[in-house]
Amino acid sequence: MAQIGSFSRDESGVFTGSIRTLTLNVKATIRPVERDNDKAPDHRVFAGAVEIGAGWTKAARETGTEYQSLKLDDPSLPSPIYAQLVQGDGGDWKLIWSR
Repeated sequence: MAQIGSFSRDESGVFTGSIRTLTLNVKATIRPVERDNDKAPDHRVFAGAVEIGAGWTKAARETGTEYQSLKLDDPSLPSPIYAQLVQGDGGDWKLIWSR
């Protein structure tokens, strides 16, 4: 697993940071949204005004620690990127890519 982004979270729950891969290098925000059903995402991921993904709040089985499970997609990508946004040391958040 590789770290592909870093974020900070403000008081309103909005994450601000950047995502860097071989094909993406963008400043991004992850904003909470109201859910209209059980399967709807808890967050939407934006690069500027363009939506590039969605996120669901999950909890780790062993520790109960909350994290965001993200699905990022863009026409330049061969397939979607699945990643987890987890809290690191000092209040920062790390975007970890997984296959």
